[in-house]
Amino acid sequence: MIKLLALDLDGTLLNSRGEIPEKNRDAIRSAESHGVLVTIATGRRFRDARPVGLGLGLNAPLITHNGALLKYADTLETVHAELISTETCLEVLRVGKSYGGDPFVSADPRSSGRLLYDRVSEQNEPLRRYLAWARTLHGNEAHDAVLHVPKLENEVAKHEVIHISFSGSCAAMFDMEQYLSDELGDTVTILTTVYPRRDFTLIDILPPNSSKGSGLAKLADITGVDREEVMAIGDNFNDIEMLEFAGTSVVMGNADARLIEREEFYTTVSNDECGVAAAIEDYILNSGEKLRGQ
Repeated sequence: MIKLLALDLDGTLLNSRGEIPEKNRDAIRSAESHGVLVTIATGRRFRDARPVGLGLGLNAPLITHNGALLKYADTLETVHAELISTETCLEVLRVGKSYGGDPFVSADPRSSGRLLYDRVSEQNEPLRRYLAWARTLHGNEAHDAVLHVPKLENEVAKHEVIHISFSGSCAAMFDMEQYLSDELGDTVTILTTVYPRRDFTLIDILPPNSSKGSGLAKLADITGVDREEVMAIGDNFNDIEMLEFAGTSVVMGNADARLIEREEFYTTVSNDECGVAAAIEDYILNSGEKLRGQ
């Protein structure tokens, strides 16, 4: 019996227009009415995911920053936070900038959270679009949510830092990920989210051993839910750890073929076909009938 459900956001719960289909909303409410704790497990910053959590009225803390932060959307209560040390932050900034990357820093997780950046290269259109989206998302709070600072190296000691990111085209970020991995080793966790159709890749640098899987495991432990009672739905490579942790793992029909081909994962239809609703119907509302039939 499923007692805890973790949903990725982009490419999973959200359709290709960035909206939550009504079928998905209805299915989530039905799951909750059956006693299931439902959470979002996303690579997004808490502040960027919070509007979705509030809109859905979820009954569990959100898993954000790729598992490094567990926090309630409504009360802002912090359940668990993993931080990157100032020394490691400075090294990440040094290595990333030496490669030509434009870092942006997610800080102050005990509050609503802030994004700090000091530069956007002329060719880095993905980051420019993201910053514009974030400012629009936060409206009147944009001045506090997204901050341009003179130099990030002078700021990281003044803030609690939960993750550092780089973004760009798929080809450029593929090479950069390897460089970061070689230079930083096991001092951090590096997770990559790839969107080939948009030629966009996001590299998230997290505290060591952090992932959506570790965040989901922490939430399961806090809520007293056994691993076999956990279900996870995702579509991208930063979902792998939580899919591997969950007793029931479902991959979206729009996911990379390398995820769909994993025999231990079930597959649902795409995010534009309300795959989340279909998976909830199959594996929760039908009391495991689908599972027993496969």
